[in-house]
Amino acid sequence: MTSPAPVPTLIQAPGRRLRLLSCNILAGASVQRYSDYVTRSVNAVFPGRSKMANLDALAELLSGFDVIGLQEADAGSLRSGFLNQTRYLAETSGMPFWSHQPNRAMARLAHSANGLISRLEPTEVIDHPLPSRIPGRGALLARFGVGREALVVVVAHLSLSPRARDAQLSFIGELLSDSPHAVLMGDLNTPSDSAEMRRLFARTALQPPTSVMPTFPSWKPRRALDHILTSSDITLERSWTLPQAFSDHLPLAAEIIVPAELAATAIRK
Repeated sequence: MTSPAPVPTLIQAPGRRLRLLSCNILAGASVQRYSDYVTRSVNAVFPGRSKMANLDALAELLSGFDVIGLQEADAGSLRSGFLNQTRYLAETSGMPFWSHQPNRAMARLAHSANGLISRLEPTEVIDHPLPSRIPGRGALLARFGVGREALVVVVAHLSLSPRARDAQLSFIGELLSDSPHAVLMGDLNTPSDSAEMRRLFARTALQPPTSVMPTFPSWKPRRALDHILTSSDITLERSWTLPQAFSDHLPLAAEIIVPAELAATAIRK
């Protein structure tokens, strides 16, 4: 986690807004149709100018947000030119704090990671491996504040299997069971009305989204696989997808209002 000189945050008075962004960036690769998975499969192995252009375009947008969760960011392998993409995006966008959670390494060819980029300084960041038959899924937990009064943000990328997702969401539910002020964001690979998501809502203070935001595939979104979920004491003012497609998922954004007592005590200024 980098720690340069503190910068002002958007929370300078109790109860102010925070802007959140969740984005599966596919290691910087651009996909505009299903056939690209085959015809541009070389992007899965080698770096290229288009990947850097994609990252630079995304970096231009990040300064408009306070907390960003990344999925499928490359931690530094052949396909990214051995570039830590989370760090690159944080530094290029001028955001002061970042952390990443490398998960699945495929020799030196590809190394996927969850990433956190923040304008706010976390008091703690913890990497949690998620249960899975095939290792390589994780949840990155950032805590802003101390104890039950902290704002807890979890960035996750879940499995394709419903059984694995159920186990992973159960694990995340345990992580958040004692956190009344929570946000879960990421590519959860399932709609919010699935059985495993309903069980998550039943065991935590997280609330189902009030509207469906399709994010996949990015060129013709039909499925709401990406989510920004908030606990009941956090007001979700609005959520929206960004029209720019930086991968095969559209970025999902949300604006929340943090409770006055939480903004006053849990979030460093």
